[in-house]
Order: sequence, then structure tokens, then C-alpha cells
Amino acid sequence: MNTARSLGLWTDGVNSLPTGANNAITDVPGVTVGHRTLQGDGLATGVTAVVPHQGDLFRSKVRGAVEVINGFGKSGGLVQIAELGTIETPILLTNTFGVAACTEALIRRAIEQNPKIGRQTSTVNAVVCECNDGQISDIQAMAVTVDDAFAALDAAAPGVVEQGAVGAGTGMTAFGFKAGIGTSSRHFSIGKQEFTLGSLVLANFGRAGDLTLPDGRRPSPNDVSAPEKGSIIVILATDLPLGDRQLQRVARRAGAGIARLGAFWGNGSGDIVVSFTTADQVVHEGPDFQTVQMLDNDHIDLAFRAAAEATQEAILNALAAAPATTGRSGKVFPSLADWAKEQQR
Repeated sequence: MNTARSLGLWTDGVNSLPTGANNAITDVPGVTVGHRTLQGDGLATGVTAVVPHQGDLFRSKVRGAVEVINGFGKSGGLVQIAELGTIETPILLTNTFGVAACTEALIRRAIEQNPKIGRQTSTVNAVVCECNDGQISDIQAMAVTVDDAFAALDAAAPGVVEQGAVGAGTGMTAFGFKAGIGTSSRHFSIGKQEFTLGSLVLANFGRAGDLTLPDGRRPSPNDVSAPEKGSIIVILATDLPLGDRQLQRVARRAGAGIARLGAFWGNGSGDIVVSFTTADQVVHEGPDFQTVQMLDNDHIDLAFRAAAEATQEAILNALAAAPATTGRSGKVFPSLADWAKEQQR
């Protein structure tokens, strides 16, 4: 699998933070990722699952936040994250018309684990985010099913994450190139403790011709006439203890990583960041008063930098790992990896 580093598209700067072991969101202990890819008969779509921990998420919620950079999107569950500051299901990524099926799958899976949901206790807030893969896949086919979402959840695993045209990223494009799923992580210490922050992106954004690499080069596809109207979903995970307000502040810095690559968040772009910490989980129906462990704000700049760096590299990895693909209209979305290899000759 090509990566930004293997293709010479990423070089650590003097002040860059080191990556985790796999340079992936799964470097955060307990976080797993799974894909379900659908291809053939005009389809290039799927589902990607990000699971924050391996316990019962409804009973042991993670603190979370959402940052809407530009709200041209049809996601589910974001309002309650913003209001309550917790996440109680895995996060599913899919295409725009797959949100309903993925929402149903998360609700059904939560009820299987907790039969009291909606009866003796509260309902469950399913979290699903989307991008439109209609340039490559037949989005009107409504191909994503509840079973596909279950398959992505069941495939969730630690370690190396498959990137590029896989899962929800199968039909996505960015900056005129083929793109999809990308991930990266950063490792840092505060005091005597070690922490990790990982970013996973569903990259489907950016005006063709605007992509700017860290070294200043500007690779350009053949057609640069199309307007900017895509989307990007960023999932940030960390084991650093943060309050929900701090998590939103960290989420906001993912926007710096997106902007460094040349994006300006166009009118038709849905640019959304969901962040969570696996530390200091919130017990469902817990005691009347619960203590909150959170970082002193004087040290939060390390998390800000990690969010920007990891998101920027994750986007480049999504581009690096994706092969050239022909869209439904016959338009070719070239591979950034092919461009990079040509530059090395």
C-alpha cells in the first residue's frame, strides 16, 4: 500500500511530532477500524466503522465533540454529541444515501447489547457521517444495507488500517484525484505520561488544481475546471484526558491540517470533525455527580499540533493509496501515487 511517506510526499519538519507504531488511528489503545467495500454493477461504495473501545459503548460512553467547519452534510447524531459531549455508539462512515441503513444498524446492535434501550432507559444516539460518492458510484442504487454496516462493525480490528479506495472511501475523490480513507497518528508526552492522537479521514473534497504538498509542489490533474463541492469527514481519537469543550477545540485544529493542503471549504462542501477521548469514560446511569479528569489548558498545544499534523498526513495517505479510477461520466480521476512516481524518474 502506497503512503505519503513511501512516495516522498511527506517529510517530517524540525518540530514534527513522531507517529505511533502503525501511523494510524488504531495506535490509540482500544480503537479499531473495519471496512465493508461494495464494487461492481456501477457501484463503488461501502461502509467504514471506527469503534472507540471494545466494551459496551452505551454503558461506558466516551467523551466527544463535533466541529462543523462547513455544514453541507447529512450526517446523523451530531446534535446530541454537541449538546451532551458524549458518544455512545461506534462511528460509521458511508455515502450520503447510506446514512439511514447505517443508523438502523447501530440502533439494532445497541439494542442487542442493551434490551432496555427505548423502554426502561433512554434511546441511543447513533453516529453516522457521510460524503457523496456519486461521481464514481451509482448513489441512487441505495446499495448500502444494514448487513453491510454490520459487516464493517464486525471487521473492526486493531493494527494496520487499509487505506485508499476501501470501505466508505471506495468512490471518493479529492482535489481532482482519486481518494478515500486515510489515517495517521502522533505520539507525544506531557509530564511523565505518554499519549497518542490519531486521525482518520474520509476525503472527498478540494478543488482540482488546489492541492499543495508540504514541500510546496502543486500536482494537478488534467481537468481543473470543476468547482469545489466535495466533503471531508475527520475522526480524531486520543487517550489524552480532555473535557468535551477541549475536544471541540482540538477538533477545530483538524481544519488547519485540511487548509495546509490548499482547501478553502467551499459552499458545497461538508467539512465535519468528530473527536473523542478513550480516557475518563462516562458511565450510563451513573452516580449523581461524576468527576471529570482533563488536561490543563497550558499543555493543550501539543494536542492541537497533533490534530493538524495527523489530519494533513491522513489526507495525503488517502490520496497516495487510491488507484486511478474512471467515474460514471467517463471522467478519469488520476492517482496521486502515479504522479509522484513519475516525478521520481
